[in-house]
Amino acid sequence: MNFLDLDDVHTGFIAANRSRVLAAGVDPYAYDRVIDGIGHIREWPGAFIAAAEARVALARDGSAATRAEADRAAALLFHFATVLPDTDEERRTRAATAAAEAMTRALPSAVPVVDEHPAEGFHGFLHFPNDSVHERNHSTTTVILVPGMNSSAVEFTGVAEVLVRRGLAVLAIDGPGQGACPGRWQPKFERVVGRAIDALPDVATVGVWAMSMGGWLGARAAAYEPRVRALVAVSGPGELRWPELVPYVSDTFRRRTGGEAAARAFAANVDGNGLAPKLTVPTLVVEGGKDEIPGVGNLAELAGAAKQGELMLIPEGGHLVEEQRHEWLPKAADWLATRLG
Repeated sequence: MNFLDLDDVHTGFIAANRSRVLAAGVDPYAYDRVIDGIGHIREWPGAFIAAAEARVALARDGSAATRAEADRAAALLFHFATVLPDTDEERRTRAATAAAEAMTRALPSAVPVVDEHPAEGFHGFLHFPNDSVHERNHSTTTVILVPGMNSSAVEFTGVAEVLVRRGLAVLAIDGPGQGACPGRWQPKFERVVGRAIDALPDVATVGVWAMSMGGWLGARAAAYEPRVRALVAVSGPGELRWPELVPYVSDTFRRRTGGEAAARAFAANVDGNGLAPKLTVPTLVVEGGKDEIPGVGNLAELAGAAKQGELMLIPEGGHLVEEQRHEWLPKAADWLATRLG
C-alpha cells in the first residue's frame, strides 16, 4: 500500500516534521495554521500550496522588502508541499518550481545556475559572501550544498547563509529528481558535483556540505571527484536495508528512481564501509544519537574508517539534528571553513 493511502499517519507525520520545518525557517504559527485543517496525509500538499499562494498574495502591494520576505516564506511552504511521495507528479513539480522561483525573487543577490543535462544536471543558487565576488573572474572558495531524499536547495538556504557568513561562496543544488530539477536520482552523484564545479567561476578550492541522503551522495562526490577538498555529511545513510524501510522512504525511492528495481538497486549501492577506503579528504560526519530510522544505518563507522574522518555526535539529536543546531552547525561551518582555507 502506498504511504498516501495509509490512514491515521498524518498526526505522526505532522509531529515528526515539525522540527524540520521550523529549522528551515517556517514561522511556527504559520505551520500550526497549515496543519490545523489536515485530516488525512493526502491533504498535506494542497494545504501547503494554498498557504504559500496566500502568503504571496498578502504582500503583493507591499514594499520590495515586504515582497521579498513573503517570497522567502512562500518558497519554504511551496517546498514542504513536495516532501511526500506524491502520486500527482505534476502537482509536485509545480510546487517545486514555484518554490525555486519564489526563493530567486527573495534573494536577488543569489545567482541561478542551471545545467539541463538529463542524467547529471542540476538546478542551483550561487550565494556569494560579499558583493565584490560577483565579478565572474574572481576566484573564491566554494561549498556545494547537497540536499537529501525529499529536501532541496530551498530548504537549506539558512545553512547556506551560515557558510556565507564565514567567507565561503555556496552553490546550493538540486540534482536530478531533487527539488525543481527534473529526472531520476543519479547514484553516481560525483558526476553531478563535477558538472557543478565546471559551472562555477574560477574556483580555487571546493568543499561539499551534504544533508540526510545527500550525506551519502556527498560522500561519493568527495571520494570520486578529485577537486573536492573536504566534506561535511549530516545524518547521511551508510547502509539501506530495503526490507526494513518504512513505506514513506521506500515509496519515495520508487517515485524518484523510476520504479521498484531501480529503487532497490539505488539502496543496495549505499555502502559507507565500502566507500571509506576511497574517502581520503578531511571528512566531518555529524550524527544525532537518537537518529533511528528503520532500515537505515548511519555514517558513523565511515567517520572512523576514513583516512581523515571525524565524528561529531550530538547525543540528544534526531535526524538532521535540527533541534540542536546551535550545538553543531556553527562548529561544523567553522570546521569546513578552516579545512578549505
